[in-house]
Amino acid sequence: MRTQSSATATSPIAVTAPAAPRESGGLGTLQAALGVVAFSLTFPATAWGLESFGPWSLVAVRGVLAAVVAGGCLLALRVRLPDRRHLAGLAVVAAGVVLGFPMLTTLALETSTTAHAAVVVGLLPLTTAVFSALRTGTRPSRRFWLAAVAGAVAVIAFTLAQSGGTLTVADGYLFAALLVCAAGYTEGGRLARVMPGWQVIGWALVLCLPLSLPAAALALAYEPAHLTGHGVAGLLWVALGSQFLGLVVWYRGMAAIGIPRASQLQLAQPLLTLVWSALLLGERFTAAAPLTAVAVLVCIAVTQRS
Repeated sequence: MRTQSSATATSPIAVTAPAAPRESGGLGTLQAALGVVAFSLTFPATAWGLESFGPWSLVAVRGVLAAVVAGGCLLALRVRLPDRRHLAGLAVVAAGVVLGFPMLTTLALETSTTAHAAVVVGLLPLTTAVFSALRTGTRPSRRFWLAAVAGAVAVIAFTLAQSGGTLTVADGYLFAALLVCAAGYTEGGRLARVMPGWQVIGWALVLCLPLSLPAAALALAYEPAHLTGHGVAGLLWVALGSQFLGLVVWYRGMAAIGIPRASQLQLAQPLLTLVWSALLLGERFTAAAPLTAVAVLVCIAVTQRS
């Protein structure tokens, strides 16, 4: 705790010990990467969840389950209530990551394949970097931005090729999801510098419980669940893996290595989701996927060295 409090009192660039940046940077990169792996399973798990639940009930129930687990951890460890000055930031995290992104992407997946959705959401690293620059005053290098834009262009080209050059209603949901999620990631990464990452997402989930609990009851009344093995597994993963555990390591990683750099690791997320979509859902994608993979990995290497 002493290390954390001293770090938050100084600029992210200033450090007191020469070895700390390398150690925290390596661990932070690993944590952010684990978050990306967890997030890459979100869309296939959501597709499984939609086999048993309607879109509204799936989002509401996942929020309730994640909030119960997070609230239990906060109570068990006797974590103090967050300072009033952090409530606005937690509200942004709740609106973007807990409510907005899950709802918008779930609506999109009713008519879109997980592979297509994953590639569109591949624009999230660039969107997050822009939000970070505006919100936190970060000024990445020109090479960083060129690599980020190149990665985004590769993702857009792949998306348009897959959809025949046109955008759909599902794409509209996905682009809106990009904006709200980038805002939530940026604010969560900022808060994770002054409180543990798991507390950031934990309090955001708990803040949503007064909304998600009645919403779950109402949604289940209008969208009765038809439980299957896939449906239950999908619900459990999006609630506990993506919504809680994935965000815990993700926010810790962003706090350690910075929001723009961590966000560029997500360039690999669409490609991981393509793999899961093929393995778990039997979806097929074109030969453009390996080419996009190479372009994205090159962009990641450049941004990490910037």
